[in-house]
This record gives sequence, structure tokens and C-alpha cells, in this order.
Amino acid sequence: MTRPASPAQPASDAQPASSALPALPDVPGPIERPRRLRSSSAMRSLVRETTLRPADLVLPMFVREGAREDRPVSSMPGVVQHTEDSLLRAAEQAVERGVGGLMLFGVPERKDPVGSGATDPDGVLNRALARLRSELGDATVLMADLCLDEFTDHGHCGVLDAAGHVDNDATLARYREMALSQAEAGAHLLGPSGMMDGQVAAVRDALDAAGCADVGIFAYTAKYASAFYGPFREAVDSSLTGDRRTYQQDPANAREALRELALDVAEGADLVMVKPGLPYLDVLTQVVEASPVPVGAYQVSGEYAMIEAAAANGWIDRDRTVLESLLAFRRAGASTVLTYYASEVADWFTTGLPDHLREFA
Repeated sequence: MTRPASPAQPASDAQPASSALPALPDVPGPIERPRRLRSSSAMRSLVRETTLRPADLVLPMFVREGAREDRPVSSMPGVVQHTEDSLLRAAEQAVERGVGGLMLFGVPERKDPVGSGATDPDGVLNRALARLRSELGDATVLMADLCLDEFTDHGHCGVLDAAGHVDNDATLARYREMALSQAEAGAHLLGPSGMMDGQVAAVRDALDAAGCADVGIFAYTAKYASAFYGPFREAVDSSLTGDRRTYQQDPANAREALRELALDVAEGADLVMVKPGLPYLDVLTQVVEASPVPVGAYQVSGEYAMIEAAAANGWIDRDRTVLESLLAFRRAGASTVLTYYASEVADWFTTGLPDHLREFA
């Protein structure tokens, strides 16, 4: 069907086409203008809700038995297995920079089924603890990882039964012995990290019975069975075969962390921890809201390795990413952050932040 033609308009009636937009009516501006408080660096600093200080940070450190030179951890650029001498130098440097504490892990030459090196007064971890305490005294908070995994030839955090399963209660007996060895060596805080039921109570009882009531417990309350621990296995020369899912927490569970929190506090924990960090900020916030004691977070090896790998490829601004990630823990409520960046970041703050990082001051 043919559409009828429109009648032609007289030339005098034709109007030129216009590209001008129609005028908008006057609309009042927004009543709320949050951008006023973002208008300058000084203004942002004035209203900043979350701060980061060297004293908020704890430096995890590895010491290797019999080492004559530092051994780099390939999956964690910048992190090494220390000799006993270099451990002391690095610890002194961290303390001078204002780092809040040191968490020590040992890498023994020999391992066995029950982790004998963990309770040997002359074992690598206890010897290193004693030397640091002798040299540093109370200038820092000296912490010790209280777990058997570095010392067992099977790599699990406890002793095994005849069927090859981790024996919870037999492991607690070893933790009691380990606690006394670390307290005797001079640790201020012990970090039971094996996720055994009743571990905090066992350690607290052993310490109190031995007259070590002043030694505190930094409980690994919510330690998840995480893929983010991969580089750490290299850092401690782990012998693990299999996995730790029967004792570390299921990554799918959050409420379970609050149950673990209640148990640890009732058993005598002085501080509690969520590990890993960034993938579990929701859990960290819930634990902070429920906890009557200070809460820490551990920025684990996999988190560190991802930042380093992305920065090496030029995909991110390394230094800003480091500080932003640490602020995330503090914003979520952590009073203490364990991070392999602790000494480096403390140096940035004590010597003056570079221009591109001043927003974090």
C-alpha cells in the first residue's frame, strides 16, 4: 500500500533545523555534598577514619637451622630463610623502625613423626627465641608459632594415630610441652596455630602450672584450610602430603568462627586471630564485633605473593596496593596485622612516606 504524500509546505513557512538541547528547568543542587570532605589532601587527612602505624604490624620471620647464608623464598620475593645471625640483624632493624612484634617460625634440619625438634631447647626455634630475647629484651613483643608442622616428617600440625589420622588429644600433650619450651626460651606470646580442639586450654594450663602466668596466648581462632598458604609451605620446607581439612576451618563457614572465638576466649586466649586476611574480611569483622579481646589478622604468604607478582608485571602500583591492603584489615577492625611487609612499611612511616604514598599518612 502506497503512503500518501504529505502536502508541501509553503517556502515561507519552513523552519531551520536546530541542534540546540532544550533548556532544563532550574533544579536545586544536592543538599548533601560528601565531596567537600575529599577536596584536598589536608581535608582527607583531617577526617580519615582509619590509621596505620608501625606498632600495628607484626613481622613473621623464618630461621633455618645450620644455614650459613640467607636462602631466598622463590615464591615470596624479598622474604628469606634467615641464618641465626641475619635473623638478629633483621629483627633489630624491624624494632628500630617501630614494628610492634615479631612472629618466629623455625626450619629444622631433621624431622620425625612427633616433631621432637619443637621441644628441644637447642632446636632451631627455641635457640633463636632465646637469642632474640637476650638481645632485644622487652623492646618488642616476641611471638612464637606453636605448631608441629615445621618439625614433623609428615607435615601435619599434630601427631598421627595408627590409622594415620591426626590425634587431637595426643597432640595437645605435645603442645603443652612445646609451650613450656617456648616460654623458657623467652617468648612473650605463644601462637597455637594447629586448630586442635582444646589447644588454648591445654597451653594455658601448662603455662600456669609451670609458673609462666605472664606468658600470653595469641590464638589462631579462625584459621581456614586455604589455598593461600602455598608459598608458606616453601618457606618452612613443609613435608605435608594430603591436606588439613579435618582440623582447619572450612572456607564456606563464617558462624563457626564465632564458636571458635567463644571457646578460645573461655579457655584463656589473650588475643585472637583470623587467617588468611583479605579473603576473610567478612569473618574478621564478625569476630571483631563479638570479641572481648584484641583481634589480629594475618596477611598470609599467598596474599603477599599475589601483590608481588602483579607488581612485577606492572599491573598494579605495588606500594599503594600494600598500604591499601593493610588499611583494609585495620578498617575491618583488626588491632594487629601480621604481614611480611611489616618492616618495610614501618620504614616508610618512620623515614617519611614518599610523595605518592602521602595519602596514607
